[in-house]
Amino acid sequence: MSRKTDVCWMIGGPQGSGVDSSATLYARTMAVAGYWVYGKREYHSNIKGKHSYFQIRVNTEPVHSFIDPIHLLATFEKTTAQIHAHELVPGGALLYDPNTVDPDALEMESSVKRFPIPYDDLIKNMADQTGQNMVKLAITKNTISVAAAALQGVPFEAVETAILELFSGRRAKAIPINVLAARQAYECVSRLDGFEDYGFKLVEVSNKPEKGSRLLMNGAAACGVGKLKAGCRFQTYYSITPAVDECIYLEEHPEYGIVVYQAEDELAAINMTNGAVLTGARSSTATSGPGFSLMAEGIGWAGINEVPTVVFNYQRGGPSTGLPTRNEQGDLLFALHTGHGDFPKIVIAPGDMHECFEDAFYSFNYAERYQTPVIVLVDKALANSTQSIAQFDEASLRVDRGELCGPSPDFNPDDVKTGMQLYERFKITESGISPRPLLGEPGRVHWLTGDEHDPLGHITEKPEIRLQMMEKRMKKLDLASQEIPVDRQYNFYGPSQADVTIVAWGSTKGAVIDALKVLEKEHGMKVNFLQIRMMSPFPSEAVLDILRQAKTVLSIESNYSGQLAQLIRLRTGFDIQHQVLKWTGRPISETEVVAAVKEVAEKASRKVVLTCGH
Repeated sequence: MSRKTDVCWMIGGPQGSGVDSSATLYARTMAVAGYWVYGKREYHSNIKGKHSYFQIRVNTEPVHSFIDPIHLLATFEKTTAQIHAHELVPGGALLYDPNTVDPDALEMESSVKRFPIPYDDLIKNMADQTGQNMVKLAITKNTISVAAAALQGVPFEAVETAILELFSGRRAKAIPINVLAARQAYECVSRLDGFEDYGFKLVEVSNKPEKGSRLLMNGAAACGVGKLKAGCRFQTYYSITPAVDECIYLEEHPEYGIVVYQAEDELAAINMTNGAVLTGARSSTATSGPGFSLMAEGIGWAGINEVPTVVFNYQRGGPSTGLPTRNEQGDLLFALHTGHGDFPKIVIAPGDMHECFEDAFYSFNYAERYQTPVIVLVDKALANSTQSIAQFDEASLRVDRGELCGPSPDFNPDDVKTGMQLYERFKITESGISPRPLLGEPGRVHWLTGDEHDPLGHITEKPEIRLQMMEKRMKKLDLASQEIPVDRQYNFYGPSQADVTIVAWGSTKGAVIDALKVLEKEHGMKVNFLQIRMMSPFPSEAVLDILRQAKTVLSIESNYSGQLAQLIRLRTGFDIQHQVLKWTGRPISETEVVAAVKEVAEKASRKVVLTCGH
């Protein structure tokens, strides 16, 4: 029986039962064995009890998204089996606890193989061998579930190495019992009827990567690493999903000199960040949905005072509390217009792990170079997805602090007057950028208020000064659009001439990238892809030039109203006729992209609504 190059595994269980731990161990096992992985995490907003699941796609080649069909489902409780068994492909496998799951009562393909795992018996055996309490050993059910690796032909050594890596450091004492649990489960699965005939064993990877050449991480961690690399030294937040994942990651790494502060609310978080930035510390805040709404006034204050504040908005389902732990790309238009009145802001949207890292790094350069707020839009799917990737390319990264003026050259520490010299912080310049002093620098006295002001910062309502100040601030966007490299504004994939051109942004990038290969190889379709990465300043001319040459254009977004399509129409006048939209709170899969593109190509559908996922 031929082995496979692309297999999808899923584990599910009650919220808080360790599903994430099991998936992390499985993903690490596959990465250790040399495979590329992509994991989708779905969880409820309640703390405990409701159904959650984690889906891991394993491939012999780099993979950037998940697929909907499941080849192997592992669970120790019945709800997961009842919800997901029908997603198993013909010939797939169900690993289940016979004490809790009745496979005959499930809706699934008759050819699905059934592999009963006696969880309680395995735990009792461990208790007998170690003398430990069975109740305490019940936590190893998550490790037992990773026995699926045996079915897929992955050697036990990979599982053992993954356990050693996962439980290193403070958790090292948990290594022996988890290795024992994995070994028992591995041997149990290998003895089950049908083991040899299971049709979705993986092709063995011959050229395994060198140790350290790949990373296994999620988007929130990638953003955190980018911030640390950029020299971020102060981060504020109020605990809110999914932004809190990045903040927790940063809290776990104080060795890099960063202070992470949980404020009493988002109003305090943005204002504390503004204050820290004025002292010269590279600072940021991270939030989601309702919290971002509360930050609008603080972002506006940073805008009128030309404060280089960085805000990460981890988008989730809205409005109001909405879907706190589910995906959406619904904040694009709000981010572009957040805060009343006109003021410049740079808005960027990474689409994969490497871009999360790069955009996190460059967001501080942009903020300080152009002295304006920078908003980074990351969606929940990207933040919570786990992926094996090549190491980040750090060789070309350079910190740009912008135009810092430093202390006055006339300053005399023995002369009070030279320390109190007034400074035109908002001096009118050709570029719109005024050399920036840090708070307290001698000879640089100026004012910061929320009102319109003159070059010194003094409040004014004079029409002629208002004209100058608005033009000064807004012209910085023109400078940014000229200076920021094109490949950080948008990317273009696929053939120059194609039957269909896809336009998308954010986490949808991965599903589109993977779908391009499937559409060409399996369906003979030529499809290309325009990924928009910079929303403000928008690359209008380049986008319009590409879309004018396209035969059929469709946009793919995780929101109800097609916000990117609206932005493109606003900035270019080009009206995208076909839209593929999803707003259920679940991310878009490669499977859905392929089906949607085919429907648009064959039926010329104006609107395709995607609904897959639980």
